[in-house]
Amino acid sequence: QVQLVESGGGLVQAGGSLRLSCEASGSFFSIRAMGWYRQAPGKQRELVATITSGGSTNYADSVKGRFTISRDNAENTVYLHMNSLKPEDTAVYYCNAVGRVSSSVAPLMYWGQGTQVTVSS
Repeated sequence: QVQLVESGGGLVQAGGSLRLSCEASGSFFSIRAMGWYRQAPGKQRELVATITSGGSTNYADSVKGRFTISRDNAENTVYLHMNSLKPEDTAVYYCNAVGRVSSSVAPLMYWGQGTQVTVSS
C-alpha cells in the first residue's frame, strides 16, 4: 500500500524558517515527480513547489526566493526548506507524488495527510 507521510510542520515567527519532509513508502515502482501544495482555511489548495526525478523544479511566484524544494530519489523523500516565512504562508502543507505502482499502469497522483504550518506576526 502506497503512503506519503509529512513531518516538520509547526509554529514559527515571521521571518523564521522550517523544513518539511515527506517520505513515499509502499509499493511504488517508480516516482516521476514529487511536490508540495498548501491549503489555508476557506481557501483552495494551491501548488507550492514541484521537483521531477531529474531535478527540475517549479515554484509558485509567492514563494520564489524563499522556499527550496529538494529530493532524495534513492529514499523517495522530498523536502521543502522554507525561509523568511510570512503569516500568509500559514496553511496545511500537503506532499504529493506522481508515480506508478507497477510498470503496467499509468502514473497517478498520491497525497499525504498534511502537516500544519503556522506563522505568527
